[in-house]
Amino acid sequence: MAVPAALTEDQIYHRCPPEKLDFETTEKLDDLELPFGQDRMLRALEFGASMAASGFNLFVLGPTGAGKHELVKRFLANHAAGKPVPSDWCHLFNFLQSDKPNAIELPPGDGRTFRNDMNDLVSELKTVIPATFESEEYQSRIQELQEEVNRRQQKGLLVIQEEANANNIAMVSTPAGFSFAPMRNGEVIEPEKYETLSDEEKELVEAKVEDLQKKLQQAIQQVPRLRKEVRERIHQLNEEMVQLTLGGPIGELREKWAHVPAVVAHLDSVREDIVEHAEAFQDDENGAPAGLLNRYRVNLLVDNADTRGAPVVYEDLPNHQHLSGQIEHRARQGNLYTDFTLIRAGSLHRANGGYLILDARRILTQPLAWESLKRILFSGEIRIESLERLYGLATTVSQQPEPIPLNVKVVLLGERMLYYLLSHYDPDFLDLFKVEADFEDDLDRDDASYMLYARMIATMARASGLKVLDKAAVARMIEHASRLASDQKKLTAHDRVLKDLLAEADHWASQAGEGHIGVEYVQQAIDEREYRASRIRERSLEQIRRGVMMIATEGAQVGQVNGLSVLQIGATRFGQPTRITATARPGKGQVVDIEREAKLGGPIHSKAVMILSRFLATRYAPMGELSLSASLAFEQSYGGVEGDSASVAETCVLLSSITGVPLKQSLAVTGSMNQHGEVQAVGGVNEKIEGFFNVCAQSGGVDGQGALLPASNLKHLMLNEQVREAVREGRFSVYPLSHIDQAIELMTGMEAGVPGTDGVYPESTFNRLVADRLAEFADVSKKKDDDKANSSGGNGGDNNRDD
Repeated sequence: MAVPAALTEDQIYHRCPPEKLDFETTEKLDDLELPFGQDRMLRALEFGASMAASGFNLFVLGPTGAGKHELVKRFLANHAAGKPVPSDWCHLFNFLQSDKPNAIELPPGDGRTFRNDMNDLVSELKTVIPATFESEEYQSRIQELQEEVNRRQQKGLLVIQEEANANNIAMVSTPAGFSFAPMRNGEVIEPEKYETLSDEEKELVEAKVEDLQKKLQQAIQQVPRLRKEVRERIHQLNEEMVQLTLGGPIGELREKWAHVPAVVAHLDSVREDIVEHAEAFQDDENGAPAGLLNRYRVNLLVDNADTRGAPVVYEDLPNHQHLSGQIEHRARQGNLYTDFTLIRAGSLHRANGGYLILDARRILTQPLAWESLKRILFSGEIRIESLERLYGLATTVSQQPEPIPLNVKVVLLGERMLYYLLSHYDPDFLDLFKVEADFEDDLDRDDASYMLYARMIATMARASGLKVLDKAAVARMIEHASRLASDQKKLTAHDRVLKDLLAEADHWASQAGEGHIGVEYVQQAIDEREYRASRIRERSLEQIRRGVMMIATEGAQVGQVNGLSVLQIGATRFGQPTRITATARPGKGQVVDIEREAKLGGPIHSKAVMILSRFLATRYAPMGELSLSASLAFEQSYGGVEGDSASVAETCVLLSSITGVPLKQSLAVTGSMNQHGEVQAVGGVNEKIEGFFNVCAQSGGVDGQGALLPASNLKHLMLNEQVREAVREGRFSVYPLSHIDQAIELMTGMEAGVPGTDGVYPESTFNRLVADRLAEFADVSKKKDDDKANSSGGNGGDNNRDD
């Protein structure tokens, strides 16, 4: 198999052609309303936002930092602009059940007007009704009632007094009440003289006094009845006066709100309640109590007076109270109290008739918020209840407002894993969120996309108030977007990274006093971001430079190779070479994965070693048993090892150990291998190659070193300027591999060899050495087995003789 040629500079980096950018600065570029390359997601959004059937809520899938929130909010805002404005909702006092406020629906904007009208009515009640009770007409009628009562009381007493006088008995008023005494010639008889009267006269007087006392008692017993009658007549008078007073203001309101029957009915209830509590307005000092007046106010729960189109609401803290609303309490004299005016709307109320955007991870981390949202969506109405009452944790009396019908489209934003987990574990999820809008991670990079991506960059810079970019700066941004996507034919769709890079480039341009962002400031921003995150990488390189970590970049060694790996620590990702070693001796076809045995190897790595073992057996011992006892190890690796990207390097180092042929330490290898020896693509090739390049650069300079990677990874290469310069000058080489034999030839300098029709490899080829060496291992193993068998047989014969 032919040795592949080293890649050229153009093959390891895809530049942005300047002629594809038809502008000088981004100032002339129009804004990009919606991002390109997201057709699938936009169609899903359009369908989900328009679908009226229940359960067709949306879940927007995508990685963190991809700009899902801004894109979805902008799309929904445009979509909702042509929708009708939803109704206002108010809570009113329920005069039949005070703890169950009524909900009333009003046309958009009327809620604020109705609230103001009722506030004006309350203010008017504070002055008009007390003034009515202070009027001369009211006072004179009250005086007439009092005088009539007095006359009726005096009339009864006068009759008794006249009857007493006619019988020579005086009715005397005392502090204790009325008493009777005998009288002669108009004067009361003294007790001494009364004793001188005959018994017959005394009996007549006492009988008459007793009769008068009974009549007096009857007259006095009529007083409470008279007073009750007066109170009733005063109450009727109060009602009459209040009715006359309210006729004007409430009559005007009834006429104004005649188009809303629910408001008219409420106004009638208000009038009846005011009339019923008319006496409460007669307090000269304080007027009507505040609690009574508050009953006539309006709690405007949802105000859409300033809304244009359907509302688009984002709830950044989606807990139960913020979603479904809450009932607040106030402290008064050490006690908590509440009423219907303290009921507060939730985001579901504000988004009713429109769209509610929620972050899936946030709502799932809030206690019981996810269950509350599902319950509301299933029921189709919003009930404002505290969690304590909802789950029976409290039994105190509180407000129970009338539920409000719900018509909202919920849009969840989250990572793909959350969507898949919810789909699998929550049986309700797919019933409620039937529309999947999948966000593209990367965008196609072709001739048609250059200007669109440039417009997207211009839109980002303009929206953030940044300076304009020149053509070269935009070209560098596009090239870096390919690096972020790890693909020459793709551009990253992660808004956050691009916006942060633009903001930093703008900062460096401002520091330099420039009026626009040039390519040098974009590059400075890239370099500064890399430097800030490079502490761990530099410490790792320092360990290699000082010899603590043993990595050879020159010469050749048997059973030793430089494998390439990627370390991910937080947001920092960098490549680092790792020494892989192997040992081989005759055995039973066992390849020991030391990483797995030490429980440091993951399942994918273990699978790769098994594939390697089967590849050796099939290739070099197709008709017999593979006689080999080998071991593989990642030297000085004390953490977990996972992935199959080292299987090509492991194959090379194991074959080197078997044959005794040294491997070039100036070359590092990455790539996965299947059972047929074909090299397969791996991830992180840019970081891996740059990591080995950095080690070479600090270990005496780059001169003849290189890296081997799968040919299928060629389109993923976007290497940095230092590597490109070394490739251009011929000091560093990058070789694409499609088969393990190519890696063998590059690493050993020997021809790999292709088997003939008889299955035998040609003389003086590497594969012939492997086959011959394994044949020697087999002979040694066979001889050992024969010796052991003979030894066992001889011992058996001796034992027979002993018997």
